[in-house]
Amino acid sequence: MKMPSERQHTQKKLKFIAGKLIRGLSLLIGLSVLAFVLVRTSPVDPVLASVDYDMSLTDRQYQAIAEYWGLNEPPIRQYFRWLKNMLSGNMGESRIYRKPVAQIIRSRAGASFALMGISWVLSGLIGFLLGTAAAFKRGTFLDKGIKWLSYLQASVPAFWSGLIFLLIFAVELNLFPIGISAPIGVSRESVTFAERIHHLILPILTLSVLGIANVTLHTREKMIDVLSSEYVIFAKARGETIFQIFKNHALRNAAMPAITIHFSYFGELFGGSVLAEQVFSYPGLGLTLTEAGMKSDIPLLLGIVMIGAVFVFAGNLAADLLNAALNPYLREK
Repeated sequence: MKMPSERQHTQKKLKFIAGKLIRGLSLLIGLSVLAFVLVRTSPVDPVLASVDYDMSLTDRQYQAIAEYWGLNEPPIRQYFRWLKNMLSGNMGESRIYRKPVAQIIRSRAGASFALMGISWVLSGLIGFLLGTAAAFKRGTFLDKGIKWLSYLQASVPAFWSGLIFLLIFAVELNLFPIGISAPIGVSRESVTFAERIHHLILPILTLSVLGIANVTLHTREKMIDVLSSEYVIFAKARGETIFQIFKNHALRNAAMPAITIHFSYFGELFGGSVLAEQVFSYPGLGLTLTEAGMKSDIPLLLGIVMIGAVFVFAGNLAADLLNAALNPYLREK
């Protein structure tokens, strides 16, 4: 049987990645069209929204503002003008902030990515540990409790969890602030790292809960398969301890699938961050996206949607590449 050469392997890898990139590009274009159509058909008047709904505007002033923002042009022309500017690196100017969209995104992205990044790592670690514990204690009260908790987490919306955490830990126990990313009345330069972490704990906790269940249940099933395998049974017969079995056999075989499925969670992560930031008034991209949608700020809305789509696509691409590395058959498709 003739084995494929290294060059053929490289070509298949490049073809696999190129196919994913083309799909991602078509996704971005389709998503931008959908977002543009939804905002254009919303009942919000973008002209009035840009002036905080000042009803004293005359018709002449109204038309002047519409002309200034290009809102009097046909929708198709508006979209292609935005697309042309976007391809040249110009995201446009926000109508509600009167600043370049790229500048606003840069100022808010750090807070959002810190929230999502820490939550993603934390949910993955907690989920893997819970899934491992449930598998090693299969059928016990601990296993049933972890499964029940996972089903509960999977069925509870992020905003509801955020409200519960806010009510218990911020209002009743007064352990954490009710929101914002820094103490009120303190300049940005005077805020310490510890204060930022203190304000970040409840949003992180809320967003972490969203991703724990999937990793827990998936890890549990994979661990059970590994522990039921012949080589683990042979390892037990040789007298290996539970820790040795976990380190030598279970960890290696269950960790990579858990990481793979956790990368595909990026889409839910970005959507959950929008809700978490709204609940805690956390000044990130999610809160800005909501405000842009409510005030029909198309340049800002589309800019954040594109950033979010790239973020989600990057996570899905990483998951696909890991899957392809684990299962070379996927590269043949």
